[in-house]
Amino acid sequence: MRVEDRIEQTRHLYDSYVFGGDAGALGVAERQLDAVRADLALARGRIVHGRFLERGDADPRELALFEQALVLFQAIGDVRGEAESEFWIGIYHQVVQQDNAAAVPAFERSHALASQIDDRRTMSYALRHLGVAAHAAGRLDTAREHLEESSRLRQEIGHLPGVAANMVGLAYIAAGEGRHDDARAIIAEARTIAEASQAHGTLRSIEEAHAAIAS
Repeated sequence: MRVEDRIEQTRHLYDSYVFGGDAGALGVAERQLDAVRADLALARGRIVHGRFLERGDADPRELALFEQALVLFQAIGDVRGEAESEFWIGIYHQVVQQDNAAAVPAFERSHALASQIDDRRTMSYALRHLGVAAHAAGRLDTAREHLEESSRLRQEIGHLPGVAANMVGLAYIAAGEGRHDDARAIIAEARTIAEASQAHGTLRSIEEAHAAIAS
């Protein structure tokens, strides 16, 4: 449900209490507003993270916002929101703090929660970043498995730019295993997908990978 729909519903719930005598309406309205607060905290946290990617300056509000969203989603029983919040907590630890040991449990919780409701998009993101962590730890087989499963899910939901992004990681893994012909073939396929999807940011990563693998 969209934020504006939730707020509009609280108006109707208030009327139900005042005019209709519905004793439970106010409690439902409060839960809807908690959902709005949770959505807002998660959205604001993503923007703060975007500013980190833009400027490179960590902002302590980022983790606090994601943790606030998690608590609120847990309170209202929103499993999808919990899964997303856990994912972003993991992103904070992995990307901002460069701490995979702290990030991996959050990604694992995110994947487990998303699996409960078949949220394949969040599952794919959690698996991607579990793959990143495994790659950093030198566990190439595990990294490849995570990225391949993430790509399968992304194919299913039509998230082709995400497929191309995963292929960059798979190319690095292939190169690390000495499979240089495979790495070049993966890069070529990733470029084709990214160009067709107009995924310009991913194309930059693809060209960086191509240069690194070719050198």
